[in-house]
Amino acid sequence: MDVPTAPVTVDQPADGLPSFTHQQIVSVMLGIMLCIVLSAIDITVVVPAVPAIAADLHGFGHLSWIVSAYLLTSTAAMPISAKLSDIYGRRALLMLSIILFVVTSVLCGLSQSLLQLIVCRAIQGIGGGGLVAISQTVIADVVAPRERGRYQGYMAGSWGLASIFGPILGGWMTDYLSWHWIFWINAPIGIAALVLSNRALRLLKARRPETRIDYLGAVLLTGLSTSCLLLMSWGGTEYPWASVPILGLGSASVLLLGVLYFQERLAVDPILPLRIFANTEIGIGIFAASLGIAAMLGGTFLLPLFFQLIRGANASASGTLLVPFLALNALGAYVSGRLTRWLGRAKMIVIGGSVGSAVGFALMATMVSGTAPVLSVVYAGIAGMSIGSTMPATMVIAQNAAARRDVGAVTGAFLFLRSMGGVFGSTLVWAVLISVYSRRLTGLGVTQRIDLGALRSGGAAALQGLDPATLTASRAALSSGFHIAFLACAGLSAIAALACAFLRDLPLQSSATKR
Repeated sequence: MDVPTAPVTVDQPADGLPSFTHQQIVSVMLGIMLCIVLSAIDITVVVPAVPAIAADLHGFGHLSWIVSAYLLTSTAAMPISAKLSDIYGRRALLMLSIILFVVTSVLCGLSQSLLQLIVCRAIQGIGGGGLVAISQTVIADVVAPRERGRYQGYMAGSWGLASIFGPILGGWMTDYLSWHWIFWINAPIGIAALVLSNRALRLLKARRPETRIDYLGAVLLTGLSTSCLLLMSWGGTEYPWASVPILGLGSASVLLLGVLYFQERLAVDPILPLRIFANTEIGIGIFAASLGIAAMLGGTFLLPLFFQLIRGANASASGTLLVPFLALNALGAYVSGRLTRWLGRAKMIVIGGSVGSAVGFALMATMVSGTAPVLSVVYAGIAGMSIGSTMPATMVIAQNAAARRDVGAVTGAFLFLRSMGGVFGSTLVWAVLISVYSRRLTGLGVTQRIDLGALRSGGAAALQGLDPATLTASRAALSSGFHIAFLACAGLSAIAALACAFLRDLPLQSSATKR
């Protein structure tokens, strides 16, 4: 007969939060980092497989939805998952997110039509959003704010490296196995994350307060995120900005925002508590993070296009030249985490990183076709490392200022608005690039119609077939567009630095417990 064993216990402070040892934190981090890698890879691993998926499933008309469906649902799921984890506990929600993510990954690989794949990707995004939001919230539960930057740096670094190697892995699997494996590879990683996280997070006690779930708020937030993302993704590409669909999405976004505001004011336990935005540190931290990710994704979008359209590089070479920008972004996150722990404060790290990012993008705005490749890489590296240093620091600032009951809600709002900022950044730089390009072409007297949308997807191939004079004028106009677009990224970073100047330089707590 088996003898029952006593459950593992940890010392409980007055607020019921476990006091974790270093070994326990490492155990939690292993599971959490696997969750982050799982989510990060899945966003980028699909891109090189899209042509193969289209050929196999005989669907070319709606290929963008393979990525867009995941982005829409994952963004909407972040604040909802984080808030629910405040109620039902991190472990329960994280386990559910992992299981949902793994099961739908397998179903994605088994899809026999494009519609099936898009539906599965949308459901998978719900799990992916939960993975990211709850993983970030767990760190706030087990690590003191002063130590948190180091671990946030590890997570940001994991995300960055996974994002870099995702396309490489996706391309290799598509070429040597099949596109199905880009989804099936999630199963063993997910199972490992499930086992490690389940074991470690048993130490976290769910508080289960008496509360009501804000279902209407969740529905309104989902509708708002969907309409905003579609507006920014389709505007100027799928439809003109003045078209009926875009104007309709804009009107819907404004209406949903207004209704959500009043709902969250009236709700007993709102999914997105408005009180968190009344806290200056939380509000500015989220604002700075949103501008930072907007500049980062703007740069990620612009650099490959610049190398292809201005420097004449092929797709492979332009992707390689982007690696230093992304790799130094991950390094910046790691260094920032160590500095946060050493200084015990984060304000100057965010300001310094934002200023450095502005300088890096301003230098990139000086690049022309004759700029030495090494200089281009150095300029991009300055911007990448500087932006990377702001990412964990802004998260720590927001979480450090949050009350214990609001940690999940603050983390969810942070990730949600940061994701929105990323989409805004890509939309902004594209709009600036095309606007300046069009005006410059007109000023140079070019009357030939050029498919501007093809520049975004076709790269250098979009300029093929132009006569020499038009090609020269087009490249001159593009060069002007890139100058202003890079300056727009610099402006976003400068605004973030200015906003952070109004932050109180609060010391980061040395205890994981919080009021």
